[in-house]
Amino acid sequence: MAERERKLTPPRGGAFVPRVQVLSAADVHRALTRIAHEIVERNRGLEDVVVVGLQTGGVPLAYRIGQILGEMHDGAHVPVGTLDVAFYRDDIGIRPVLPEASTEIPGDLAGTVVILVDDVLFTGRTIRAALNALSDFGRARSVQLAVMVDRGHRELPIRPDYVGKNLPTRFDEQVDVSLDGVVLGDVVPR
Repeated sequence: MAERERKLTPPRGGAFVPRVQVLSAADVHRALTRIAHEIVERNRGLEDVVVVGLQTGGVPLAYRIGQILGEMHDGAHVPVGTLDVAFYRDDIGIRPVLPEASTEIPGDLAGTVVILVDDVLFTGRTIRAALNALSDFGRARSVQLAVMVDRGHRELPIRPDYVGKNLPTRFDEQVDVSLDGVVLGDVVPR
């Protein structure tokens, strides 16, 4: 869970208490490198590929995937953007809307292959919102989903195309993903 959500999600002011580190920084790097190779293989190259990270947890992962893709193809430029789906969510009255997150899409998405990147796939509702939001930026040829952690508990029929780690969790557990690693823990009231 990204730091801004942890600070504002009920219980307000809750603290993340880590229990176990699931992936190290090296493990995250290996997973992102594997995902980048799978993206190239599945799309037969990088033509028309655009990487879009979901605010906030997917953004650093998206930029790192874009960097790895560029390194794999002799410095080729892979467009990377960000997407804030707060106003597209079906729980907009329940979750806080945070003004510091922004959407920056690198051009019209019409005819492109969008690699949507998020840190954790849980119920699938954020991805549903992202698909709705992406349609405002043109009709992509296809949208593929890359996540660092798939923790299960799906409420919608959404499946990732690229997964760093499948991590079955209890519903009340929290997963914290960063480039420094993946940690499993709980959010407790202060």
